[in-house]
Amino acid sequence: MNIADINTLNLVAGYLLLIFPLGIILWNRIQIFGQTLLAVARMTLQLLFVGLYLRVVFELNNFWLTGAWLVIMIGVADVSIARGCNLRIGRFAAPLFVSLLAGTAVPLLFFVGLILKRPFLLDARYIIPIGGMILGNCLRADIIGIKNFYEAIQKSQKAFQHTLAQGARLQEAIRPFLRDACQAALAPTVATMATIGLVALPGMMTGVILGGADPMTAIKYQIMIMIAIFSGTSITVILAIWLSIKSSFTAYGLLDHRIFKR
Repeated sequence: MNIADINTLNLVAGYLLLIFPLGIILWNRIQIFGQTLLAVARMTLQLLFVGLYLRVVFELNNFWLTGAWLVIMIGVADVSIARGCNLRIGRFAAPLFVSLLAGTAVPLLFFVGLILKRPFLLDARYIIPIGGMILGNCLRADIIGIKNFYEAIQKSQKAFQHTLAQGARLQEAIRPFLRDACQAALAPTVATMATIGLVALPGMMTGVILGGADPMTAIKYQIMIMIAIFSGTSITVILAIWLSIKSSFTAYGLLDHRIFKR
């Protein structure tokens, strides 16, 4: 079974759907009209570029090329997280990169190597789309978790300092904030897992079905990708916070406010 293609003319016609959101934005004088047009243009150009690039990557299926693309994806996510949390990239680039790499690589290699048993571990056709889904969720979880962690400490500065003054070590003082940050970061994935299949058919399952596979095969893929995503997000959030602590606090255990962009 072949997937029904969308020709260029029909793709252009699809942009007519933008009449509704753009009309609402103009009618209510919401100040994001230009930003929305720019976002649509960027999305189109970026996806067209990625589509052309992935054709080459899939055809060559080269270890180094696939690995380089994953590193680029992680690097872009790294910068996006720092900006989304309003943090200085220089302070957080390395901790975020390591945490994203671990959070993506561990469940991804487990999925492709142990579950799918692909003979070529970095098979581009599996590694890139599955890795992209895991990484995208890691990015969102990191923004929620890291932002929650550092902003909560900043807002509760007096209580935090009081805990330190009573003799608590830094690891003990940050534990309540770490717990709340992890809960906030993981809660969306937990909620998705609890309602998946009842509220909506997710992307992985829909894609496999559209590709002509049996619905039960699609369901098994979806179960595994959700487990991989949940594992990846939990790894990346806890690692991102722990690895960034050393450069985010002073020698006295106080939060260094220079980590925030002004």
